[in-house]
Amino acid sequence: MPELTSSYRPAWWLPGAHLPTIWGKKGRKQAPVHDRLERWITPDGDHLSIARAGSIQPGRPHLLVLHGLEGTVASNYAQGLMAQARSRGWSADLMLFRGCDGEINQARRLYHSGETTDLDFVVQTLVASNPTIDLRLVGVSLGGNVLMKWLGESSESLVSNVRRAAGVSVPYDLAAGSRYLECTMGQKYVDHFMASLKSKTRAKRAAYPDLCDWNTMEAAKTFWDFDDCVTGPVHGFSGAADYYTRSSSIRFLASIRRPVLLFSAYDDPFLPPHVLDDVRKLSYDNEFLNVEFSKRGGHVGWVEGLPWAPRYHMEERVIEWLNNE
Repeated sequence: MPELTSSYRPAWWLPGAHLPTIWGKKGRKQAPVHDRLERWITPDGDHLSIARAGSIQPGRPHLLVLHGLEGTVASNYAQGLMAQARSRGWSADLMLFRGCDGEINQARRLYHSGETTDLDFVVQTLVASNPTIDLRLVGVSLGGNVLMKWLGESSESLVSNVRRAAGVSVPYDLAAGSRYLECTMGQKYVDHFMASLKSKTRAKRAAYPDLCDWNTMEAAKTFWDFDDCVTGPVHGFSGAADYYTRSSSIRFLASIRRPVLLFSAYDDPFLPPHVLDDVRKLSYDNEFLNVEFSKRGGHVGWVEGLPWAPRYHMEERVIEWLNNE
């Protein structure tokens, strides 16, 4: 598909890649949009929490949002996307990955970048209770990798209710992203996430004392170290390399059969630019892939406007694109 031209105009007061990335979490104030939180029991007896906004209506789209690594119901970009949907009269849900609702999940497994069965369960549940539901999906960062992988896995068998989807700041090549984050300031992001991941892993020790090698887990400094010790083995992979290879969504893009917007920035500090070049090349052979890569924007950044009146370009643009037929 022809590449879409980005209309993003970077905020002058957030120069570079890191400040727009950090602003979304540290500086932004986004009011909650959801009006209730539901607990859905999964087929394996565990649970997922779904933050819900509005009621599903015939003839109106319904947005399903997948958040990024260690996201929560308070993730500003997720609530911002839901707010954009609600402003158009849509209903919206935010699916919280296992353990991201403030409660450690009961099953031995956690969530990870390639785990798609929970997404499939949520979609099937929505369709079963609303057979005519018009689904528009957006996945952000890790959630984007999950969504793109699921769309590729489902391919021709995907339920017709799924009309359009978007992937934002997707880490298409997990191994490349992991290594890239070990460089320069990227380690600061890793340290932030590592503290949360280790804390959740420790919380499962009483129920699953053999979950991992605890000394190795505590010593982990990088995503690769942690995934080689915990994420990979816990979920049936031989280690980090196997997990990254089998879970990277770049391997599934060619099989996607729904219109998809691939929305990223070349200065994303979580992913080397050459990966986006590889994705662009893949898009030439798949009419369903619509690439919109801006030069700037950071990771889930894309802040525009003035300091006292910021605008969030990604959320406006993604919902605008998903609103097309």
